[in-house]
Amino acid sequence: MQNSKRNFLATTALGALAPLAATSASAQTAKDKAPRTFVLVHGAWHGAWCWARVADRLRQQGHKVYAITLTGLADRSHLMSDAITLDTHITDIVNLFKWEDIDQAVLVAHSYGGWPVSGALEQIHDKVASVIYLDSFVPENGQSGADLVSPGLRKLLDDAMAQGQVSRNPPKAEVFVFDRPEDAAWVTSKMTAQPNRVALQKIRLTGGREKVARKAYIRTTRYKNERFDGYVKNLGQTPGWRVHELDAGHDAMVDKPEEVTRLFLEFA
Repeated sequence: MQNSKRNFLATTALGALAPLAATSASAQTAKDKAPRTFVLVHGAWHGAWCWARVADRLRQQGHKVYAITLTGLADRSHLMSDAITLDTHITDIVNLFKWEDIDQAVLVAHSYGGWPVSGALEQIHDKVASVIYLDSFVPENGQSGADLVSPGLRKLLDDAMAQGQVSRNPPKAEVFVFDRPEDAAWVTSKMTAQPNRVALQKIRLTGGREKVARKAYIRTTRYKNERFDGYVKNLGQTPGWRVHELDAGHDAMVDKPEEVTRLFLEFA
């Protein structure tokens, strides 16, 4: 009799929990399928154009996408001047959030984009649900782009500065590693000069990035960069961060848009 009573109580308890489990699973599924707002920030010499394949895929799944072009580049290259600093690009992002009333966004940085994104989070961290760095710099307070770039890219900067130029021309896109030659040719045709002073200003950070609840770093395995490898090692041991390696070149959004889109949704 006692065993029967215990079995009855256990069955009753399980029956009561089943709807809760189903509700929890349904809530998670609904969350996964809920429309998100993505803000995509490009790297040096690039523009909003580089996100086209990923942006199309996100929009096809019902998400809102803002792919910004930073001042002085691509479709805004006519604004190139010596007045453009890192603060200019930080303000580009902050103002987009302000005038478009963006909230609970998934903010994505590629390469150089990690600088203005990190700086912008000082002001908009409460508007960002998650931040994703794609093969990107994750600077610390007091650092500058000139401090961290590879020797080859530092030479491009130094040569341009020595000649009194306000910007430096892009390298051939092949250095970013592509599966398809036509993709490298397309990227080469689109890239424009990068303003020099954005690499000279030291960034001011006081912890805005760390206030974002969900943070992720995606590292492409075909693009050689010791700095980025260091981020993988360090962030992989840092609470609040997720790290993923992707078999792609540096411009993974061009080379592997399906995989990049999937990862953005996973880390959103």
